[in-house]
Amino acid sequence: MQDHHDSHHPDGSHHHQPPSGTLTEPPAHGAAHTQHTGNAQPGHHADDDHTVHTHGQHAGHSTAMFKNKFWLTLALAVPVVYFSPMMAHLLGYMPPEFPGSAWIPPVLGTVIFFYGGQPFLKGGLQELKDRAPGMMLLIAMAITVAFAASWVTSLGIGGFDLDFWWELALLVAIMLLGHWIEMRALGSAQGALDALAALLPDEAERITDSGTETVPVSELNPGDLVLVRPGARMPADGNVVEGQAEFDESMITGESKTVARGAGDPVVAGTVATDSSVRVRVTAVGDQTALAGIQRLVEEAQASSSRAQALADRAAAFLFYFAAGAGVLTFIAWTLLGSVPDAVTRTVTVLVIACPHALGLAIPLVIAISTEQAARAGVLIKNRMALERMRTIDVVLFDKTGTLTTGEPELKDVAVAEGADADAVLALAAAVESDSEHPVARAIVRAAKARNLTLPAATEFTSLTGRGVRATVDGRAVHVGGPALLRELGVVEPDSLAIRTRAWMDRGAAVLHVVDGGSVLGAVSMEDAVRPESRQAVSALQRRGVKVAMVTGDARQVARAVAADLDIDEVFAEVLPADKDKKVAELQGRGLKVAMVGDGVNDSPALARAEVGIAIGAGTDVAVESAGVVLAGNDPRAVLSMVDLSRASYRKMWQNLVWATGYNIVSVPLAAGVLAFAGVVLSPAAGAVLMSASTVVVALNAQLLRRLKLNPSEVR
Repeated sequence: MQDHHDSHHPDGSHHHQPPSGTLTEPPAHGAAHTQHTGNAQPGHHADDDHTVHTHGQHAGHSTAMFKNKFWLTLALAVPVVYFSPMMAHLLGYMPPEFPGSAWIPPVLGTVIFFYGGQPFLKGGLQELKDRAPGMMLLIAMAITVAFAASWVTSLGIGGFDLDFWWELALLVAIMLLGHWIEMRALGSAQGALDALAALLPDEAERITDSGTETVPVSELNPGDLVLVRPGARMPADGNVVEGQAEFDESMITGESKTVARGAGDPVVAGTVATDSSVRVRVTAVGDQTALAGIQRLVEEAQASSSRAQALADRAAAFLFYFAAGAGVLTFIAWTLLGSVPDAVTRTVTVLVIACPHALGLAIPLVIAISTEQAARAGVLIKNRMALERMRTIDVVLFDKTGTLTTGEPELKDVAVAEGADADAVLALAAAVESDSEHPVARAIVRAAKARNLTLPAATEFTSLTGRGVRATVDGRAVHVGGPALLRELGVVEPDSLAIRTRAWMDRGAAVLHVVDGGSVLGAVSMEDAVRPESRQAVSALQRRGVKVAMVTGDARQVARAVAADLDIDEVFAEVLPADKDKKVAELQGRGLKVAMVGDGVNDSPALARAEVGIAIGAGTDVAVESAGVVLAGNDPRAVLSMVDLSRASYRKMWQNLVWATGYNIVSVPLAAGVLAFAGVVLSPAAGAVLMSASTVVVALNAQLLRRLKLNPSEVR
């Protein structure tokens, strides 16, 4: 049975602001936005093949593509390496000879170059056009030089011994493997805008002079009258003109409790009428709705987020300039020494081995293991930059309701008039509320049962819309409700009780009075329950040097009470749903790096704008899609896992990169022949051994991340 329990907030008010007014206004930063009407889906979309758009290296390439190219390239690489004279000499075996066997490496190597190397060649060309050299250009340079030099050798031109077919095959295969591992760990592109659009129904019931007609949402206009049935979503913003219903606005506000909306009240597109039909006059459609406004905020916030290069790209850019410079100097030096063939041989060797296999695996392996470890701790990492940035976060901004608190009311205290018994008053209130399904009623009954109280029988339950509830207990009319109910009944609470209830109200609690006949027997205070684990999360973050802030639409006294309970550093209260991302921007304006933790649609712009967006997995799809990190459960201590994992994985990334680039710092000068005067010259075969050793070390070092413990329940 669903009752209209507005009275469970003093004077029928609600803790959170209704999602109206400024929500329907365009965002303050008036960037151009995509037209959105009806169920159109503006903005970017996830492609059918799960194309990743969020990572520059992989733009236009899918995880499946890298996977397929890797396996075919690996199959082709095996015979290339096996029939390579250089590899046969190095390992001391003799490959079989038959007509055409000598052409196996050139033919298959060419297929590998154009098929497996295609994404790197295209990516390298794009980096060259963008004047932003990175991993793709480094790989493209190495395989192109190896391809050209190997064909020169295979065709016997100039007498060069530059058989790099085996190196070309292994380099392409390993780099494809690295990119596949990385993309599989990262997942597919974010679909926040699509998820927002999906909140709208496809059709609406428009009321006309001749009855009702079903029309596409895109055909609605301001001024139209629509019928919204129980369980149906609002097709547009509007005002209720007839009827009353409890609306589920959780997809917009993040609040779990339903909200009563009657004649004259605003309702928002995407919200659900749960129990009754209402007639609504449309006030805004398409891109003028509150939902579209949030959509624009998400789009703009995503566009304004940092585009910092990944760690591996920065290392690759350094190695590109290092290798290119070393190659030029090598060619000039050996040419001046009078040996052009040696100059070509040394230069080609430098450019080929300048792209170590280890660099292609250093970051992907750490990311893959990190995401696996995080998943075991209930943390889904959707964006690798979120993992990298988490170690630099200065402040974690928590949404209050449903994140630091349960989002459900909890009975906090009972006060009674002189001569009354607290248990008896609570049992009486629970008896009256026992037939109600309202969250506040359930909380009162739950508290009475927790105290093992026996509830008297109650009959003739009635919901008094906007005031409270009434039932008959032992032949007496008993009421439970807020101050509006007392005014209606014409009763006054005793002064001794008023002192207690005023203190409750000052801290933002909802106060319900228990009235028997003409006497106020007592009162109970209801508050949003703070999660016990929230205290551990806040204190643990502060011990790690990370500040904690909270944002909420609740009244200041409510926010201050929760903040004082949890010892939070900074509080933003009475924040309208559309303005949460402005608080993120405000913190960023102070030079702070922000991680935002939230669960509602109204949190999604803030999640997208923050350096790291962390969505509670039990929240809405849109909040989840807007975040770089998703917590599978509601435990805020999981944020600690992200901090610890980010710091540990960043150390591993640097260790792997130091090893991978250290290989180049040693091998490139030797390959260039700086010690040739002493008879020390790095041969291509020796370079292959060093590259293999470097790759093994990087892989083993990444595996050490598995020793990191990330159980949120063991947070310290």
